[in-house]
Amino acid sequence: MGVDEAVEKLKGFRGQIDSIDSRILEMLNERAAVALQIGATKRAAGLPVVELSRERAVIEGMGARNQGPLANDAIERIYTAVMLEMRRLQE
Repeated sequence: MGVDEAVEKLKGFRGQIDSIDSRILEMLNERAAVALQIGATKRAAGLPVVELSRERAVIEGMGARNQGPLANDAIERIYTAVMLEMRRLQE
């Protein structure tokens, strides 16, 4: 494969990544909107924002459904970061 061909392939791959990133962003904001509703419900009921057992169940469930190529520890790090941001919204 020559450099020009590689550059064209990379452009195509990067276009795919850009499209995927847009969908991920849309879904993260959709998740955040639901998290805000959860936070309001918890506040109204006097419940704590943090539910470590629920967070652990989400992470374990995602690991169980994971078919790679990301390793489960990568999935755990990603979801831990996502849930931390969702907690901040709820607070």
